[in-house]
Amino acid sequence: MRPTLFTKIANLFDVAGLFLRLGLTAFGGPAAHIALMEQEAVVRRGWLSREEFLDLLGVVNLLPGPNSTEMAIFIGYRRAGWMGLLLGGVCFILPAALIVSVIAWVYLKFGKMPEMQGLLYGIKPVIIAVVVQALWNLGRTAVKTKMLAIVGVGAAALSYLGVNPLLVLLLIGVLMMAVKVASQPKVAATCLTPLLGMTSAAPLAAATGAAMPFSLWAMGLFFLKVGSVMFGSGYVLLAFLRADLVEHWHWLTENQLLDAVSVGQFTPGPLFTTATFIGYILGGPKAAFLATVAIFLPSFVFVAVSGPLVPRLRKSPLAGAFLDGANVASLALMAVVTWQLGRAALVDWLTITLAVAATVWLLRYRVNSTWLILGGAALGLARFVFQAGP
Repeated sequence: MRPTLFTKIANLFDVAGLFLRLGLTAFGGPAAHIALMEQEAVVRRGWLSREEFLDLLGVVNLLPGPNSTEMAIFIGYRRAGWMGLLLGGVCFILPAALIVSVIAWVYLKFGKMPEMQGLLYGIKPVIIAVVVQALWNLGRTAVKTKMLAIVGVGAAALSYLGVNPLLVLLLIGVLMMAVKVASQPKVAATCLTPLLGMTSAAPLAAATGAAMPFSLWAMGLFFLKVGSVMFGSGYVLLAFLRADLVEHWHWLTENQLLDAVSVGQFTPGPLFTTATFIGYILGGPKAAFLATVAIFLPSFVFVAVSGPLVPRLRKSPLAGAFLDGANVASLALMAVVTWQLGRAALVDWLTITLAVAATVWLLRYRVNSTWLILGGAALGLARFVFQAGP
């Protein structure tokens, strides 16, 4: 039965409402964003099954660009079609971009960024709990066999040792394909063709060039390139930005670049809004808008191209085996990131207690994570004010 016009419009409002809220409250980086999306889209709303969510997670980890933004775009597409694809991404990006623009204005006017240590002190432990809940829920679906459990542990070990995340995903995916071929020799290698088409992109080295005057077009093309080819974490983004904007073109100082990356990390929403901050510093609101559009535009294109292929890949035995491996490896990467974040976030008895309590509330009572994040923020601010004194 085809959905009615009213149903289509209602679905679009659902997508816009969810991702506007996440764009305002999703702190903690891509792993935390994806955990929040799992809770909202799978657990609370039932828009996707856990297996479908895992398949999307495996694919976004193989695409260049910001993973959590691409996940928002994918979910919007699954819920409300092509308009949902646009709304999911735009509504997730827009609140963060506006917040970062305001911070950039303050930064230019007063020469410093607003203090947010107290806010993050209380938010980070809750974010750790949210990711733990997502790992628990998704892991029960992804780890279907003992073999997948073993390769998942192997993926976590490789990630912990510093192996490139994309290489880990590809290795585990290919390994599971090899296991599939060994157990079913008649599986045709041609089943892999669509997947190879999706994973052929590879990161390119940052372009080099001489120092040059600032240009809106040059900046826009630079961020378009970054959004098109960048795999990996925010540290990889830092390397791309430093190579051109600091070393070659001298548009930014080292301190300005570090401030820009810090803003992307301590504000909600995608880390790539670092580009918004840089654009604002270089050329005001117009440049901030252009930088934001340029760095995120490739993600919409990648999802639009690959989105319709994901269900077909699951039907292929060989590609399905690759996805099973990539899904488990994705969760292993999330687990390692969570361990690293936890070591930085759980710094005293109060943060440890907050993380444990939030985990219990999420797993046992299924409390809406937004309320826990707001509660953690309030607790962190109260502690900051109390310590600051009169």
